[in-house]
Amino acid sequence: QVQLVESGGGLVQAGDSLRLSCAGSGRTFSGYVMGWFRQAPGKEREFVGAISRSGASTYYADSVKGRFTISRDNAKNTVYLQMNSLKPEDTAVYYCAAGNSLTNTDTRYNYWGQGTQVTVSS
Repeated sequence: QVQLVESGGGLVQAGDSLRLSCAGSGRTFSGYVMGWFRQAPGKEREFVGAISRSGASTYYADSVKGRFTISRDNAKNTVYLQMNSLKPEDTAVYYCAAGNSLTNTDTRYNYWGQGTQVTVSS
């Protein structure tokens, strides 16, 4: 089991950058695929990206490809979401999640953080 805590959200302007962090507890952090999802008001939760256990493979939604980068530091039990060239439509609560498959399907992730708000003003 792993507990996840996101941080780094905030209010930024369009075009700015922001880096989110997700800290995991437990010695098994490196055994999980880590995903990032987001949910905007009135919308369903959507996949942002995911990273393999070693960090060698990543997978992104088309909407963020080329702008967002996921990385992880297993020694620190932390996964990161670097967000560049932010747009107002990126405004959402961002969640990290731990699972066993490099997938965009949220039901395949077993553990979730509480989320962190990202607001991008125009």
